[in-house]
Amino acid sequence: MQPITDPRDGDAEDDASSTKQRSLLSLAGSLLAEISLPKLVVAWMWLIGVPGLLLGVAPLLASVWLSTVSTKVAYAVSGVWSALVLAAVLALGWFGGRRLVRIAEGSFWALTSLAVQPIYALAREGLRHLAEAVLAKGAGQARRARLRAATAAVAGLAVAVPAVLLVVWLWPSTRWSGSMADLAAPLRLAAAGAANAAVLIAGYFAAAAAVWGIADATMSQPRTRRFSGAGGESDPDEASPGTAQPDAMVRRWRVAHLSDVHIVGERFGFRIECGRAGPRGNGRLHRVLARLAEIHASAPLDLVLITGDVTDAGRSAEWAEFFDALAPYPELVARMLIQPGNHDVNVVDRANPARLDLPFSPVKRLRQVRTLSAIAAVQGDRVHVVDLAAGKVGPILGAALAPHRDALARFADRAALRGVPAVADAWARAFPLVLPPATPDGLGVVLLDSNADTHFSFTNALGLVTAEQMRGVEIALEAHPAACWLVALHHHVVEYPMPAKQLSERIGTALVNGTWFVRRLQRLVPDAVVMHGHRHVDWIGTCGDLTIVSAPSPVMGATNDRDTAFYIHTLARDAQGRLHLLTPERVVIPGVTEE
Repeated sequence: MQPITDPRDGDAEDDASSTKQRSLLSLAGSLLAEISLPKLVVAWMWLIGVPGLLLGVAPLLASVWLSTVSTKVAYAVSGVWSALVLAAVLALGWFGGRRLVRIAEGSFWALTSLAVQPIYALAREGLRHLAEAVLAKGAGQARRARLRAATAAVAGLAVAVPAVLLVVWLWPSTRWSGSMADLAAPLRLAAAGAANAAVLIAGYFAAAAAVWGIADATMSQPRTRRFSGAGGESDPDEASPGTAQPDAMVRRWRVAHLSDVHIVGERFGFRIECGRAGPRGNGRLHRVLARLAEIHASAPLDLVLITGDVTDAGRSAEWAEFFDALAPYPELVARMLIQPGNHDVNVVDRANPARLDLPFSPVKRLRQVRTLSAIAAVQGDRVHVVDLAAGKVGPILGAALAPHRDALARFADRAALRGVPAVADAWARAFPLVLPPATPDGLGVVLLDSNADTHFSFTNALGLVTAEQMRGVEIALEAHPAACWLVALHHHVVEYPMPAKQLSERIGTALVNGTWFVRRLQRLVPDAVVMHGHRHVDWIGTCGDLTIVSAPSPVMGATNDRDTAFYIHTLARDAQGRLHLLTPERVVIPGVTEE
């Protein structure tokens, strides 16, 4: 008996969250219809409303303190009480300082990612799109780089000027000093605080946009790499990194770079982003692993790197499928490194882009526990954590997690709210992960968690590398000064310099603090090779002396009958100790009609 529709082929429900099968306008309409308004109100108050109001009333309360309260308080806490208060403050800083700094940094970049970055990026890429269409047709990379720098500066000013005008308009409504009478009139205090907060945020908006534009304009602009014999026209303005002759290299490492494999938990399941426009099930991943095993048998690999989005939504069934897929290939697993992508930890609901988790929800922490457990199972006996307090590379991940295993397992079993802070702390302390070089002049690998702390399925893709992680990178580099370094993260660090037909192709979700990250990395290890995924874009380029490799997805964006590909990269060290990326080997995975 033939069914009316073949359930293996899926149906419209499989396209419900797909940006490939539905327009952004359609998804936005579903979002407005399905979002939980009570959760939205609570989340807005927790993340924006209360912090903004506190920011606005802080000057008023400070002035009250200085004018009338300080004398009384000083008298009350004199003698032994002052010593107790001082001890309490020191204890807070000693035991909670790092966590407080982490919260403050996350809040700072959350404001930037929600407000400044999207508007600035839209202005910058809109100007670039227009300028390249009108002024840069047929231009070389040097001219396009100058054009990118100029449009960044103009975009920063274009966003900053309206914000400054808003500050001027709101300024008469502000009040920066208060009195005891204000404490008796909370509504009046709140109104003044709201006006103050609006001015402070608008002022920050203006300053941040201007600084961002100047930083983007003055940094080394990304350029596309051309490889001899790899196709593509030559460019006389091509940057120099990676142009050394292969026969001049003294050490080589072969790295298979996979990313965004988006494992699903159902035999005939489809992916969130592409729906029926992508493959069903995990058959293509099995063929990728089988092809890797063949390659390794004939020409051994040093590393198999998966730069995030191992799963489609971070669910237990998806991680179980991942381990089942790896089971036949222990030699690959022994060389494999994985790291978290936004689909592993930030997707709230694979079927509902309007799903919102509250900031203190344990569900997000469950996804982190699953991911951390998988990372420890794959590479926990090879990668090390960084001990920031001691300023050194610490124990292997498995040993670092050993004291917390029972607590993490209990949390996974019960998801109790009281366990959320401990899981969040364990997750933050785990990164960066460091694979030390086998020899002093060997290749070291740093694995970063580049996921911003988001709670909304529709905005899950934002990226951020914290200052705390970059301090960990610095410590790892100092511990192995003669080594070469591969730095891996999920999110792309710069928007690609390739011409685009549509403006929507240019607006991505690069790191919110990508400019800062690139500048910092250029100072720490200027010849590093940076590998990432996230956008599924096949691109290799340079930014100054940094080499940046964006991995295409060997799974996404192609139905079962279409070919996909991934790359085997050769990293090589020259006699002067510099790291180079040689011509990559493209490995095609043929499509099949039935799986």
